[in-house]
Parts: sequence; structure tokens; C-alpha cells
Amino acid sequence: MSAPSFAGLGIGGHHSAVGATDNWLTPPHILEALGGADSFDLDPCTPDVQPWPTARNRYVKAEDGLSKPWFGRVWLNPPYYAHVIGKWLAKLAEHDRGCTIIFARTETAAFFNHVWGSASALLFLRGRLNFHYPTGERAKANSGAPSVLCAYGTEDCDILAGCGLDGAFVPLRFPRGVVVAALSQTWLEIIADRFRDRSGPIALADLYREIAAHPKARANKHYREKIRQVLQKGPFRRIAPGQWAANVREAAE
Repeated sequence: MSAPSFAGLGIGGHHSAVGATDNWLTPPHILEALGGADSFDLDPCTPDVQPWPTARNRYVKAEDGLSKPWFGRVWLNPPYYAHVIGKWLAKLAEHDRGCTIIFARTETAAFFNHVWGSASALLFLRGRLNFHYPTGERAKANSGAPSVLCAYGTEDCDILAGCGLDGAFVPLRFPRGVVVAALSQTWLEIIADRFRDRSGPIALADLYREIAAHPKARANKHYREKIRQVLQKGPFRRIAPGQWAANVREAAE
């Protein structure tokens, strides 16, 4: 797949000076975390030399994946050049099923036109990735810019949310029924749900992290204060600094 240009011509404007190639492969652990190559039906932007599978079907450069039909769940590592990346993202947005990896250049026209208004969720990866050469060798220098995974469609939103990759998950689209149901929950119910299947205490920092993406928290910039207020009222109890436990049955009533 044609990935970031480390020559500085791509959307990210890489600062790393590594090999003379425009084909940079996604680290295999990213694909594995998203379900593995067999979970993707199509990679429409694959380089001629690809040492590990990325999807069950692929279009190489000579086939012009932009002009061919897309089907099923799509994995996309597009060319990062500013004059073409928008075309690939537009096609994935229209297809609305799959996932792409791009630079986290949130201010660009391509990001505004085809990610913010179309993707279902984002995962901003911590740190900077080391992509791979077409030989499979891992580049010694990192990409020179942060990366983000963009999910399209509800299926990939759920997969991205649970993939386990280190980063910040940002949901962008919720089905209306989900939003209404989520907003109708009380703070007590939201917090009690976090304790329901736990056998031990929960760290306050973990509660903040788990509840941050909830629509009710996203609508309240003081959600951390609200969480502490509910915990202090009970039926929760502080068992150590920053550690809380609960009688979940009592909390749910």
C-alpha cells in the first residue's frame, strides 16, 4: 500500500530522511489489532510488493483502485500526497465501511472534508509510528508525524474502540437511539455500570478515562467533578486514596 512519503511531499510533511521510496507499509501489529488481514475484504491501495497480507483482496497501483468498485470491509493506507489523499478518503467516506491510517493533520482540507464530517470514530495513536519498507524491514526513523486511525461505519467504530492500541479514542457519530439512551442515563447509572462486572475497586483515574467518551461526559466539561460528587454521595465508598468500591446492586436501584 502506498503510505507516507518521507520526502516531505505528503500530507504530513515528514521530517525523517529515510530511503528513497514512497511505499511505506503499515506496521503489522496495527492490522492485527483491527482484526487481522482476513477481517478486511479489500485493500484498494496495495504496492506491488507487499510482504504480509492486508486484506483478502487487493488492487495494486496499476489497477487504479480509485476507479474500481470497493466492496466489504476496506483497509486503506492511501498515498499521503496532499493532491491525492482527499480522493481516497472521499471514496472511503462514500463507501462508509472500513478503516484508514493517515497523519493526524486535523486542520487540512482532506481531514475536514472527508474525516470530521464522515468518519464514525478516530483513534489518535500515542507517539509516532515506524512504518516499514516494501521489503518488510522496519524503518529505523519514525514517521516524523503522529498518526490517526479513522473508522467508517458502526462496525469499524466498535472495532476501533476495542482494539487495544495505545492512544486516544474519539467517537464522532452515534446512532440517534444510542445518543438518546446514553443521555437519558443518570450519572449514578453510568458510574454503577462501570462497577457492575468488577470484582474489586476501581481507580478514580480509570473512571475518568472510561467515562470521558460517554455522550453525557462530552456534553459536560465538568464531568470529573460530577463523577466525584456522585461517588461521595454513595452507595460508593473510598477504600484508599484514588480507589473506590461499590455495592453495585444498591447503586443500580
